[in-house]
Amino acid sequence: MKPLLRIAFSLLLAGALGNGFAAPPPDDAGTPPPSWSSLSAAQRDVLAPLQHEWDALSPRKRAHMLHRAEHWATLPPEKRAEIRERIARWQQMTPEQRRQARANMREFHKLPREQREQLHATFEHFQSLPPPQREQLIRQWRELSPKQRLQWRDPPSGQPPSSGNPPKPTGQ
Repeated sequence: MKPLLRIAFSLLLAGALGNGFAAPPPDDAGTPPPSWSSLSAAQRDVLAPLQHEWDALSPRKRAHMLHRAEHWATLPPEKRAEIRERIARWQQMTPEQRRQARANMREFHKLPREQREQLHATFEHFQSLPPPQREQLIRQWRELSPKQRLQWRDPPSGQPPSSGNPPKPTGQ
């Protein structure tokens, strides 16, 4: 996956999952979550993709998924559609692409809060650009040498990262 696309995907995934997905809820007094047959019709509907593996999941994972199903029910239809699109993209990824996305997400969460916010704002700005302009920026990025990419992405200390266009590749 290309570096710019890695960052973009990481930000998309972060937005889709949000903080609520970060950790499972605490165990409730050791009561194991219900088996698939004990779930309500609404819970089974939301958790349908897990039907065949539900009873084999650990109690902690089932509790987490039940918690997420409750959250899902509170989301507006537009947000649900957005998340479904992201899930579909995830499912189309190869195992290597998924591994890389997870690694990128871990790195993203290690960044200071301010830097994560700036990356998110930059990504939102990128997404708001017309498709031809986004494609042009991607082409410019791909033409940069690794050194030029680092210089643009990680400026010398004391200078803020550039939120503008990447520099023109050398030789142009």
